[in-house]
Amino acid sequence: MSDNQNKPLKALLLVGGFGTRLRPLTLSKAKPLIEFVNKPILVHQIEALKEVGVTEIVLAINYQPERMYDFLKENEEKYKIKITCSKEDIPLGTAGPIGLAKEILQKTEGDEIFVFNRDITCKFPLKQMLEFHRKHGKEGTIAVTKVKDPSQFGVILSDENRKILDFIEKPQIFVGDNINAGLYIFNKKFLNRVNPVPTSIEREIFPQMAKEGELYSFLLEGFWKDIGQPKEYLIGTELYLNNLNDIKSDLLAKNNDVKKFEGNVVVHPSAKIEDGALIGPNVVIGENCVIKKGVRIKNSVLMQKVTVNENSFISNSIIGWNSIIGKWVRIEGLSVFGEFVTIKDEVLINKNIILPNVTIKANLKEGQIILC
Repeated sequence: MSDNQNKPLKALLLVGGFGTRLRPLTLSKAKPLIEFVNKPILVHQIEALKEVGVTEIVLAINYQPERMYDFLKENEEKYKIKITCSKEDIPLGTAGPIGLAKEILQKTEGDEIFVFNRDITCKFPLKQMLEFHRKHGKEGTIAVTKVKDPSQFGVILSDENRKILDFIEKPQIFVGDNINAGLYIFNKKFLNRVNPVPTSIEREIFPQMAKEGELYSFLLEGFWKDIGQPKEYLIGTELYLNNLNDIKSDLLAKNNDVKKFEGNVVVHPSAKIEDGALIGPNVVIGENCVIKKGVRIKNSVLMQKVTVNENSFISNSIIGWNSIIGKWVRIEGLSVFGEFVTIKDEVLINKNIILPNVTIKANLKEGQIILC
């Protein structure tokens, strides 16, 4: 291995989005700080990058910057990794923030820079991706994933050596099934292509790189999901839990005389579950949650400090932090609660979005959005 390959790596994470698709959760926390299987989305990314040898991460931020600064202070020492923030004053698209952080990124000792451009869950095979990038020796590598319906995405066409030939936006006839997975590796030379002005890396930078033969695709194996909206967040949770089952992870809850689980379930060690509750499949129970007897939960996520009282039912929903669910409540249909939501006894919630700090005392009309 060359000296350059032994040098520390840097990464840039594009985390400046407003998270509108994941509201009401993002009204309380910046999207990268929302828990996914009981760890902030950003922490999953940091852990993967640290494992492959990244020693400094630049966070390209915009929305709720003070919370990102707090995260930086709390987690630099915890994860023994340098974290720097680069703040946009105006939205700069997906290439502009890289240009804004150019001076920081150019100082890296090594030649390669990781860039993450989506809130995704996958196995993060960054070591294999880095080896592939170094082997082809060109300027950039895009991780791609296969999808069943490519007509909903921009398709990436590559040759037999994985050199990218073209980008086809939402093809109505089948031309391929590889799409951009939101993970990139660039050589420092790439930084000459970007400036701190509003620019799309997908529409303006990548096509030119492909035309010059400087861009390759790396096919991700295993599961992948963009978790940037509630439906996909829950699907991503199921995929992640399935992977935990495949690798026989100790994170998965196990049945005993008191706690009863069905399928793949993750329960934070501080959560309390009473006898007679049935949890699963595909459920995550957050820190300091309380689940009373007779409760049934499936295909759902409970954030921190949620209380679910006796005989209530929750399915296919996300319950925000510090929420309180009364007795004999039924919640279903991809309902999403913000922080500090209270549902009184014997209430039906179906396909409802409820903003933070709201108390619901009666059944809601299906699909209704509750603001106050």
